[in-house]
Amino acid sequence: MAMKKVALYCRVSTHLQTNDNQILILERFARERGLKYVLFEEKESSRKTRPVKASLISFLRSKENDFDAVIVSKLDRFARSSTELILDIKEIVDKGIAFISVGDNLDFGTASGRLHFKILAAFAEFERDLISQRTREGLARVKSQGLVKLGRPKGSTDKKVRKKSGYYLKEARKRQLKDEKNGVHRSIEEYLNAKPKKGHPNNSGHNN
Repeated sequence: MAMKKVALYCRVSTHLQTNDNQILILERFARERGLKYVLFEEKESSRKTRPVKASLISFLRSKENDFDAVIVSKLDRFARSSTELILDIKEIVDKGIAFISVGDNLDFGTASGRLHFKILAAFAEFERDLISQRTREGLARVKSQGLVKLGRPKGSTDKKVRKKSGYYLKEARKRQLKDEKNGVHRSIEEYLNAKPKKGHPNNSGHNN
């Protein structure tokens, strides 16, 4: 595949690192092949947010895209999981755009590279199925043996009555509004702390 213009993408893992080495590798690769390039540098990223990558992929999807390839220094610079990597590369390659990892010596735009990608995708799918199967088997085992009670464990707030939320707050507000109509004004705390008499859920503890 003949390439003229490429997108160079780099990303750090932590804020303490820099992209300098990646940029050096990527720009040298492009210059040695006489390629025009645009650098997409992710200076800050989190597990769920990589705005520069999102911007690049969005452009690749558009009609304005003029990149022949996306080039990274290593595969793990483009994605944080095998699933994410496979899905992203597949979308890019399916659009006729090459994907190259310089450090891994992989070019998914070539015939051999596409074959290599299919093998990686198959292993990633196998890994996902294996993890899913083990998870289901583990849950079934602990459930049958009664070793663990499934679901969210109770926290400290679940062990005591939470008077200021839900039903208690609603009932306290009802009593407060009723008394205010009769000219009696008290804070909501007083109603929350009051203990209504049996058979009189709206009893506020005073005579009107």
